[in-house]
Order: sequence, then structure tokens, then C-alpha cells
Amino acid sequence: MKLSIVTTLYKSEAYIEEFYRRICSQASGITDDFEIIVVNDGSPDNSLSVSVGLAKTDKRVKVVDLSRNFGHHKAMMAGLHYVTGNYVFMIDTDLEEAPELLGEYWLRMNESDDIDVVYGQLVKRKGSFFKKITGNMFYRLLNFLSGENMPVDISFSRLMTRKYVESLKLFTEREMYIGGLWHIAGFNQASIPVHKKSRGISSYTLRKKIEMLVNAVTAFSSMPLRMIFVLGSFVTVCSLALSLFFFVRKFFYAEVVSGWTSLIVALLFMSGIIVSSIGIVAIYLSKVFIEVKGRPYVIVKDEYINGEKDA
Repeated sequence: MKLSIVTTLYKSEAYIEEFYRRICSQASGITDDFEIIVVNDGSPDNSLSVSVGLAKTDKRVKVVDLSRNFGHHKAMMAGLHYVTGNYVFMIDTDLEEAPELLGEYWLRMNESDDIDVVYGQLVKRKGSFFKKITGNMFYRLLNFLSGENMPVDISFSRLMTRKYVESLKLFTEREMYIGGLWHIAGFNQASIPVHKKSRGISSYTLRKKIEMLVNAVTAFSSMPLRMIFVLGSFVTVCSLALSLFFFVRKFFYAEVVSGWTSLIVALLFMSGIIVSSIGIVAIYLSKVFIEVKGRPYVIVKDEYINGEKDA
């Protein structure tokens, strides 16, 4: 098998057939030996039936139906376990990223023998001004808090060698940020500029972006825990200095600081630090709790080969 194409389905019914035609056209220009792995991530529409219909007419299409919606990143990782090609192209079905990128990535990869991954880097972020700002802040905060130097404004489409894919499959964490795994896996990676179209309302809301940021930071860095220690040390030094200041005023100048404002402010400040610190530790403990149970990060309900369930 020369080339494997991995894609996911979630509310993708309107795009599947056009995606199929365009990706087949691109893949056929590279090799006749290719397969398309379609992972249904619990899509609530008719995405599954449409893709199974394609599998009935084209044996190169294989459909993996997950038991429920596990999330985009986990579905992508699940699809990698079904590839058999020497090269793997990963892309979403929603056509926000053009299937024709496969040809561009293929040309870039063949420019050098030592390139293991070719991925897209957005020329311009789509969406409103607020979405662009929050998107930029996400990558900057992630790099700052994780201590990593991950590329910013990356797209989900990428062409990978089998060796690189096998290294990705070694990661078995349940709470994953796939962009971070792409980076820490290493290998020689090259980027090319790409444009991404907007297809209506994005499923990545502000709440989901914040959750992803928290998940990504706690998955790749212990810096928040170290920041608690630094903050605690700073507050301790400040409190000792303030205590010394009050002691000197009381002992040498017989002055007593009156009023409750400073006391209340200090109390609220310390309470906020304590609660926030406990919260950060709790997030890490919850991740440990999830990981040690060793539950699978996805559950496959059915597999369809030639449009029929694989017994």
C-alpha cells in the first residue's frame, strides 16, 4: 500500500461526497494504490450512512464507526491505527482545508529525502477578530506555559511517513492534545503556507478552546506547579517584610496601624492564591486519576469493509 488517507466525520454529511471525489482525484495523480480511512466520531447526522454507501462502491474506502463522540483529536489518532500505507495523509472532511493540499504536500516531501512530515501553516486565520485574537493567544500561552516551542497557526492536514506515524501510535494518554504530540514526536518536519476556508460556525467554541489550552498545558508541562511554588515564596517574603515593617513601627515609633481594609484585602488575596493553587493541583491529580485507570481513549463500535460490517 503506497498511500493512506485518514479523515474524520462529525456533522459532515454535506461535504463527504465532494471530499471523496476531490481526494480520489488527488490521490490518483500520485498512485493507484491508496486507501481512505474514514472515522465516524459519533456524528449525529447521516454522515455514517453516506460514507458506508461510498464504501460499497469503492473497496478502497474503509469506515470505522466509534461508539460515541470522543473528540476530534482522539478520532484522528484512532484512524492512524488502521493505516497500511507507506505514507499517511491526514485531513478533515469539512473542506475547510482543500483536499488538493495532498498534491502540494507530496511535492514538498519529495524535494528532500530527509523530510518525514509536511504540514500546513495558516497564512491568515479565519473567523472574526475575536476568534483570531483568541487563536493567537492560545498558541502563545501554550508555548509560554508548556516550555515547548510548538509551531503556531498550524492546520490539521499533514502528510507523514509510516515511521513517523508509528511513533505517534506509541503515545497512549487518554487526555491528549494531538498538536503537542505531533511536535514532541520529533523527526524532520517541514511546513508550507496554506489558506483555510470558513464553513459556518466552528465547533471549537471559546469554552472548548479554554479547555483545550488547560488540557494541553497540563499534558505537556509542570510549569503551573512550579509557578505555585514561586508565587507562594513571593507571598511569604512579602508577608515577612510587611510583618517586619509593622513591628518596627510598633516597637520604635509606638504607631499602631488602624483599620480593617488592609486586613480584608490581604485575606482575600491569600484566599484567592490558596484556592487557585488547590485548583491547579486538582487538575493534575484528575489527569493522574484518568491515566492510571488505563481506559481506552476511543471505543470502536463497527468497522465497514466493502460497505459491510466486518465480523
